[in-house]
Amino acid sequence: MRLDKFLKVSRLIKRRTVANEACDGGRVSVNGAPAKASREVKLGDVIELRFGERTVRVEVVSLSETTSKADAPAMYREL
Repeated sequence: MRLDKFLKVSRLIKRRTVANEACDGGRVSVNGAPAKASREVKLGDVIELRFGERTVRVEVVSLSETTSKADAPAMYREL
């Protein structure tokens, strides 16, 4: 699954266009390396998001094309 789609489906970022802009701005890294929006995300990858002073680190636990709002947090585990 593409990184931008994972961020949107998991509700870490609300819209896919915002996820694209975050990746282009260098605010998203996967396994410690800056990541483009088109990067493929696999189970076990560690994604780091930087929002101003706040940094969020999550590990990918499951992948699905669609999910409900209630089930979205089950797609990742905060580190």
